[in-house]
Amino acid sequence: QVQLVESGGGLVQAGGSLRLSCAASGRTFRSYAMGWFRQAPGKEREFVARISASGDSTYYADSVKGRFTISRDNAKATVYLQMNSLKPEDTAVYYCAAGSSSRDPRMYNYWGQGTQVTVSS
Repeated sequence: QVQLVESGGGLVQAGGSLRLSCAASGRTFRSYAMGWFRQAPGKEREFVARISASGDSTYYADSVKGRFTISRDNAKATVYLQMNSLKPEDTAVYYCAAGSSSRDPRMYNYWGQGTQVTVSS
């Protein structure tokens, strides 16, 4: 079992930056690949980025590539999403998830409660 708690969301102007954190409880965190997803109002949940269990492999959605960076600190049982050059279309609730390397959210077993990111133009 893994419990996930996101933090770091907020309101930022276009071009600004935010860093999201996802703190995990449970001794098995370091064995899980982790992902970040987002969901805007009226839209389906979409893949943003994922990182392997060891942290040596990452993958990004085309829409965020070059602007977002996913990382993890297994000693702190935390995964991060550094978001730079934010755009209004990045506005969404951001979720971290554990248990898969897939882009498909249905493949993930564990989810956080989400954190709101709002980018103003």
